[in-house]
Order: sequence, then structure tokens, then C-alpha cells
Amino acid sequence: MSPTTLALRYGAFAVIATVTNLSTQRIVLAFGDSGTMFALAVAAGTLVGLVVKYVLDKRWIFFDQSTGVKAHSRKFALYTAMGLVTTCIFWGSETAFWLIWGTDLMRELGAILGLMVGYVTKYMLDRRFVFTDDRLQAEGV
Repeated sequence: MSPTTLALRYGAFAVIATVTNLSTQRIVLAFGDSGTMFALAVAAGTLVGLVVKYVLDKRWIFFDQSTGVKAHSRKFALYTAMGLVTTCIFWGSETAFWLIWGTDLMRELGAILGLMVGYVTKYMLDRRFVFTDDRLQAEGV
């Protein structure tokens, strides 16, 4: 896959995961806008976005063909661990925008900016630590 195709595909998947994440947050925030509901919304959105992005990345970015609970469990655990660092970037940006401006529009802008930085970082971590099969390395993915 060419670098341009990779970047476009990865970007499209990041957009899909971001929209899924923010949509989940909106659903949760429809039940209230307290600090507790905000934290619950961010956590739920992050979980849904993580699962969607893992499925897309595994198959269409890293072309990982491994199957079975053991393989998925190990890779998803590593994928999640790499995501902890990048989630801090996302949560910090979203929370800062919400605390500074106090509006949903600015909260979502902070989330989008944080996710953009986080996804670039996450790709590099996933390539190096998660999807490390010999076949993937030989293909230069």
C-alpha cells in the first residue's frame, strides 16, 4: 500500500472512530450535563471509539489475519495499552476546551484536536509494538 493510500485510509478510519466516539458522548450527555455525566460520556465514547478503531486498523491498516480469542485478547490488550498514552492527550484537550469555554462546540473541537494528535501518535506505537508479526514487518507495514 502506498503511503498516500495508508494516510487516507488511516485518516478515514480516525474520522469514523471520532464520529462514533462523539456520537456516543452525545447520547450519554442527553441524560444530563453534570461533571459525572461528562466523565461517563468521555469514558463511553472512548471505549466505543477504541473498539471500532481496533477492528478497522487490524484488518485494513495492518492487514493482521490472526484469529482466535488468544490472539485477539493479546493484541487488543496491547492496542489498548498504547491507547492509554494517546487517550491522555485526547481527554486533556477535550477537558481543557470544556473548562475554558464551557460549550459543547468547543468541547468537541478540543476532542477533535486531541484525537488528531493522538491518532498520529497511536499509529506509530501500534506499528512498533502491537502489529509486529513477521509478515507485517517483511511487507514494511
